[in-house]
Amino acid sequence: MGLRFESVADVRSDLKKVDYLADDGIASVVFLADRLGKPVLVEGPAGTGKTQLAKSVAEITGSRLIRLQCYEGLDESKALYEWNYKKQLLRIQAERNAEDWKELSDDIFSEEFLLTRPLLEAIRSEEPVVLLIDEVDRVELETEALLLEVLSEYQVSIPELGTIQAVQTPLVFLTSNNTRELSEALKRRCLFLHIDYPDLEREKEIVLTKVEGVSENLADQITRIVRSIRSLELKKSPSVSETLDWARTLVLLGVESIDAEQATETLHILLKYQTDIAKAAKELSTNGA
Repeated sequence: MGLRFESVADVRSDLKKVDYLADDGIASVVFLADRLGKPVLVEGPAGTGKTQLAKSVAEITGSRLIRLQCYEGLDESKALYEWNYKKQLLRIQAERNAEDWKELSDDIFSEEFLLTRPLLEAIRSEEPVVLLIDEVDRVELETEALLLEVLSEYQVSIPELGTIQAVQTPLVFLTSNNTRELSEALKRRCLFLHIDYPDLEREKEIVLTKVEGVSENLADQITRIVRSIRSLELKKSPSVSETLDWARTLVLLGVESIDAEQATETLHILLKYQTDIAKAAKELSTNGA
């Protein structure tokens, strides 16, 4: 297919139309991924918009989003393909008197019996695709090897059928929360993008864009408090998505200006560990909201 974007500015403006507020760094990597035909490895803390970036790019390009959610124990049969063994067995039983076994074996290892999984689905698709390989750091090193052929050549090798090459080059996003170090081989094949917590003004803009009914004053207070809480030594700092949940909560409660008591009473929306809530409450009581 043709190029998806004319410029970095186009990427940024198109993403803004679907309420994804990208900075120039994010927009540049998406633009280069399109031009170079390379996957993007997106790293950073959980809840900073890594997965949403892939979803938003799919939306602005009119592409089909295919998602492979990674987890420990993910293998080839769930990521690439597997054979429909029940259907194969039925065919063998139906043709049990067949004299030509080779003809039968060729038949049961044909397209009719192939079950495609996300990676192969993205390769075979004739329509534009954004392939999201989410939380790739959760899989074992052996499973990473399954990705290398796909990410290098955009092709999949199936012993019984041969090599299946991509009809079109998908835009590929791999996300990682840095729970383990990824292999050098995987990193070499990707453009790298780190998405951190946004700065104060950008997070305020995100809150104003995403939370209906929030005032500019309340959004400013929310982002300043969240920023101060993130400076503490916490088990888990509040993500952008949790900032938005907190903002929506305060709007629903009719809060127009946050005081220390209101902030403390709703910290369980923002933080997920009691020790973190206690630390944040102490900070708020000391400095005020």
